[in-house]
Amino acid sequence: MNTRTRLLTGAALAVALGAGTFGAVSANASPAPAPATAAAPAHKSDDKSDDKGDDKGGAKNFTTSTHLTIDAATRAAQAALQAAEKENQKVTVAVVDRNGNTLVTLRGDGAGPQSYESAQRKAFTAVSWNAPTSVLAGRLAQTPNLKDIPGTLFLGGGTPVQAKGAPVAGIGVAGAPSGELDEKFAKAGADALDK
Repeated sequence: MNTRTRLLTGAALAVALGAGTFGAVSANASPAPAPATAAAPAHKSDDKSDDKGDDKGGAKNFTTSTHLTIDAATRAAQAALQAAEKENQKVTVAVVDRNGNTLVTLRGDGAGPQSYESAQRKAFTAVSWNAPTSVLAGRLAQTPNLKDIPGTLFLGGGTPVQAKGAPVAGIGVAGAPSGELDEKFAKAGADALDK
């Protein structure tokens, strides 16, 4: 082999080994998510640590949290949308997880374009403060700068979903002629999870 062929062969081998190593590291970087089951609306993460672990702190360094499954989030969104449709209201429903990430958004037939973002922001606000947004809207009189927090919307129509008193998700509804109606439909979504 001439020098050029050896250099090209060596470079190709280095790239292949590097890609294989990167793929192995990437594949091992995060475990595959557990499959969701329709039987339970919420589940605990399977992260457990051994109290006798070698991490110099054992279980004290880790926590578990409860999250809403995608099946439960979809069921809640559908229940909220159906409650609105029964009263001939054209709304959008959003369900966010504990961290404010959108899990499901359903835009009902004829819902206004502003309702999409409003529903998400109401859901985010409800889960962030673990309170219905109608209650939070009343707090603006004492603390008007709350409305300046990015991603929030202090109008009726958002309700938290709780597990053992802690927020695990938020449901936001927007598009009805009043925040009171929006919140009624959001609560119907949350109530569907208790069944």
